[in-house]
Amino acid sequence: MTPLVSIIMGSTSDLPVMEKAAVLLDKMEVPFEMNALSAHRTPAEVEKFAREAKGRGIRVIIAGAGMAAALPGVIAAGTTLPVIGVPIKGMLDGLDAMLSIIQMPPGIPVATVGVNGAQNAAILALEMLALSDEALADRLCAYKEGLKEKIVKANADLKTVKYNFKVD
Repeated sequence: MTPLVSIIMGSTSDLPVMEKAAVLLDKMEVPFEMNALSAHRTPAEVEKFAREAKGRGIRVIIAGAGMAAALPGVIAAGTTLPVIGVPIKGMLDGLDAMLSIIQMPPGIPVATVGVNGAQNAAILALEMLALSDEALADRLCAYKEGLKEKIVKANADLKTVKYNFKVD
């Protein structure tokens, strides 16, 4: 299998957040790879990864980073592939990472999801891939329908919860 999505994190300490993207990509049967690369500690490797990703068949990159959060932007600077940044909660509840990722200069876009939003990053990557893959589009549609069904069930369950002053 050739990976279509690359999940990159600044260090393996980001894995508890980033694995949510991996779990969803796996469930949706989309080949992916996972690596730890640091924009600050392994800059040459990050640049090489960004330059070579497209040639290896990667179509979307999900990059998660906390604190200074340079990783998604550095990757975006070195590729024409779409990069989705995942700000990871750190010292300032993720605000520092989010601001680092969303403040990209003109010409170097990074799509950004919410803090610790790796699952949404995977959904966005799947939506991009589904533009040219009808079977994936169908799986994604079924997944989203399942999200709706969870809320409908939760609302029905709430109706059975009784309080003295709750109006049904």
